[in-house]
Amino acid sequence: MPWKVASVETIRREFVELASKEGANRSELCRRFGISRKTGYKWLARYEASGGSGLEDRSRRPVSSPGRTSEEMESVVLAAHREMNRSWGGRKLRQLLLDRGVSGVPAASTITEILRRHGELSPREESTLGPYQRFERERPNELWQMDFKGHFGLADGTRCHPLTMLDDHSRFSLVIEAFGNERGETVRGALTAAFRVYGLPEAMLMDNGAPWGNDRESPWTPLTVWLLRLGVQVLHGRPSHPQTQGKLERFHQSLKAEVLQGGPLRDLQQSQERFDRWRSVYNFERPHESLGMRPPGERYEASARRYPEEVPPLEFSPIDEIRKVQRRGEFHFQGQQWYVSQAFSGEHVGLRPTLVDGVWEVWFGRVWLGELDQSISGERRRVVRRRPRGLNEGSGGGTDCGRCDPSVRSTPETEEEDVLPMSPDTCYP
Repeated sequence: MPWKVASVETIRREFVELASKEGANRSELCRRFGISRKTGYKWLARYEASGGSGLEDRSRRPVSSPGRTSEEMESVVLAAHREMNRSWGGRKLRQLLLDRGVSGVPAASTITEILRRHGELSPREESTLGPYQRFERERPNELWQMDFKGHFGLADGTRCHPLTMLDDHSRFSLVIEAFGNERGETVRGALTAAFRVYGLPEAMLMDNGAPWGNDRESPWTPLTVWLLRLGVQVLHGRPSHPQTQGKLERFHQSLKAEVLQGGPLRDLQQSQERFDRWRSVYNFERPHESLGMRPPGERYEASARRYPEEVPPLEFSPIDEIRKVQRRGEFHFQGQQWYVSQAFSGEHVGLRPTLVDGVWEVWFGRVWLGELDQSISGERRRVVRRRPRGLNEGSGGGTDCGRCDPSVRSTPETEEEDVLPMSPDTCYP
């Protein structure tokens, strides 16, 4: 059976959860997961008949508790608590037992008291996680959040750099990868694998600095330029504002509490095995308080935007003058040399006239990069990233674009909208 290597049961679970959604393209999902349609439909049938136990090579009887005594129920609660690395509280454990078919499950407060009485209550308090205001995108795949969790040492003397990606709407964990570095090519490989399974998101929110970009000297990186070529909008959080990626910050705290608190891991392979197991539990079993105590997998569905194995060509406006960016990030225009970014080396940009004589907008397909002013003197002139003139007043065709939309401007009152849009998919004037 050509299941790709991870945990086989984890892959099966993820496949059937996505394929069971109303309107899901099951043939496309079989292709993305690298299995035949026959295999996919076999596991769907087993899942519909027996639930999660139908996906195991060895079936297990579902847990039930008719007529259990109070002492027996306490044993069930304590066993579930230990199964979840002693990190879940009463509400999550209660929902887990209900989902497993346990009857006579006590109230969440009673479960909490059982844990306290047996000295099993986690010292971690939910109140210490910070009072983030909740804001979320309306649909799955509107926005993915991506970042590296802080690295940690391994028993073999190396370090693990966990790369994580989260769907903003559903909190579905798309990626937890144990890497030995934080290089752009490493991230691109993980993104490619995720895109092949889940499809393309509309936008991605990421931090600042390498390999994400958005600092003064290198606003773009090869990674973000590649995302733009795929039609994915690139957003960066405000510097020194961790609440911009509040959901991912909260996810990292759960990952640390539930996976990384049990002593040092041996190596990257063992780290990945732990991540894979926990990710499956997080997505399909772990109740999420912001989702009405339902797991993220019930809310997520794969994107209809298929990942293209060949990067699509750029589309420019008919009025653009096209120039190729050289190896050092420069292009020539009307006898002058202009620097845009070395990340665009080998790519083409479009120069578009404005209403101001000598001022041109610089576009990368449909993405606005900045403007150049031919009156500027100096040997190395730069494309300046500032808002194009007149767009807020409705010039440029009167179309609505990301740069003019107040919903994507920086605002301190919300969690995920506290971002600066670097590359909105704007309309042609």
